[in-house]
Amino acid sequence: MRSVSTYKKLLGAQGEDFVVEYLLKQGCIILDRNWRIKEGEIDIVSQYPNGVVAFVEVKTRSSLTFGHPIEGIGIEKSMRLQRLALAWRCTNKMFGADYQIDCAGVLAIPNRPCELDYRSAIL
Repeated sequence: MRSVSTYKKLLGAQGEDFVVEYLLKQGCIILDRNWRIKEGEIDIVSQYPNGVVAFVEVKTRSSLTFGHPIEGIGIEKSMRLQRLALAWRCTNKMFGADYQIDCAGVLAIPNRPCELDYRSAIL
């Protein structure tokens, strides 16, 4: 039997892989995955064909018992993503790049195809 922690990691990785596939189909380039500093982690950094860099927070759930995955991304997480996006842009010498924070909610119910709710927030 897998531990809860291992299950959550696998579920999260499955959701992130699903979002990466979606972004690639949109013509995006994946610049980074699971970029981490002391303050936190950015799940996916991608670049749209128009040059806009997207910092994508992915929330994956296996049921709706605790609400829709997007509901798991609150104001505190949104503020942290802003700070992490600034840190990533400085670290990667892309400080002046146009960017946005995107949220992806993945519903990965066992024995069913994954469902994606992808939301862009242009800044």
